[in-house]
Amino acid sequence: MAELHFHPLGEAAGRPLILRNGRVIDPAGKIDAVLDVLVVGEEIAGFRPPGKSDGLPPDAQDVDCDGKWVLPGLIDMHVHLREPGEEYKETVQSGTRAAAAGGFTAVACMPNTRPVNDNQAVTSLILAKARTGYARVYPVGAISKESKGEVLAEYGELKGAGAVAVSDDGRPVANSQLMRRALEYAANHGLLVISHAEEPALSQSGVMNEGALATRLGLAGIPRIAEEIMIYRDLALAGYLARPIHIAHVSTREAVDLIRRAKARGCRVTAETAPHYFTLSEEAVGQYDTRAKMNPPLRSRADVEAIREGLRDGTLDAIATDHAPHSILEKDVEFDAAANGIIGLETAVPLALALVREGVIEPARLVELLALNPARILGVEGGKLGVGARADLTVIDPERRFAYDSSRVVSKSKNSPFLGWELQGQPVLTVVGGQITCAAL
Repeated sequence: MAELHFHPLGEAAGRPLILRNGRVIDPAGKIDAVLDVLVVGEEIAGFRPPGKSDGLPPDAQDVDCDGKWVLPGLIDMHVHLREPGEEYKETVQSGTRAAAAGGFTAVACMPNTRPVNDNQAVTSLILAKARTGYARVYPVGAISKESKGEVLAEYGELKGAGAVAVSDDGRPVANSQLMRRALEYAANHGLLVISHAEEPALSQSGVMNEGALATRLGLAGIPRIAEEIMIYRDLALAGYLARPIHIAHVSTREAVDLIRRAKARGCRVTAETAPHYFTLSEEAVGQYDTRAKMNPPLRSRADVEAIREGLRDGTLDAIATDHAPHSILEKDVEFDAAANGIIGLETAVPLALALVREGVIEPARLVELLALNPARILGVEGGKLGVGARADLTVIDPERRFAYDSSRVVSKSKNSPFLGWELQGQPVLTVVGGQITCAAL
């Protein structure tokens, strides 16, 4: 197992960097070729066929990327960094370190911190902490004050402080009038609304997917329609108002179909899913394994296949981890009492690469889902390569295999259903603004 080497942002500027002989994949620039990539300062300085050494800065750091993929820096548009308020689970430092280990050059962090990120002070604190982290951080502010779904947060203040979107993720906005106002005012401030689609009256007592397995285990179920009804409402509001909306963590077959039909009629909707929804089914709950407890819950095998098809045909725009760290205090308890959520930053790349190996998607589509589209949806820089572009890059070895066990987890928390798996495909270099933040070469 290759040892990981980390370097936080804010250190002295790195030497020029030459990435040699890598397969450069950039769907925005329609590039898929073996090239050398030169990075000088914080920018990409050029591309050229491999084998040349003339004209390089004499102090350039030379990295052999033969057999590896050189991609635009990956962006995870849905993570929970837990700071402020629950630093024993994760911090901005530890979370961005896990992100860099997973090949992510940027993450967007949800607002369900303590206190909730519904104001300038919390947004500014997160960004201050991120200056010496290991990946860029894009804060997501709350839709409503304290995410209670009663009064809108101050979107102008959040935008001014650096928020890129608003969401009450972790809690649905049950009040349709409040959601309407959120869509209107957020668009006026250039903020994206990210919907946690859940009808709480239908899901409130459930702990796993409703069905025969839940009945056999004696656990209360969360029906698919709890997600689908709210997606239907949010798509109806977005269509009526002609405003954009983004649907988080899509998990069901009908949800995918609702989004597909909404796109066909011109609704400005984008949507994400997470690796666990295209990899695991409800059967992962096994004998009450709390590492497989999340919201929305793992669904049926038919739902898993529908998610994979949605990624293939473009209905789903992004893969996001919904990285949700919890300590053993929240997970090593009875299934009913356990917290929802799993960590995902360090396993996203190999799980997504499995889709490529299985012929579900092409490598360029993988880059769209993990880099290009997240940047476009959030309205942030990145997701593409080009001379003069910011040098955020991810280098992946698609063949490298590794055993994922608790000893190699970088996150402060270990709540992953993939512990004990042998995974294939590992990020080996994460470059943020020309600076290597994680290397496993």
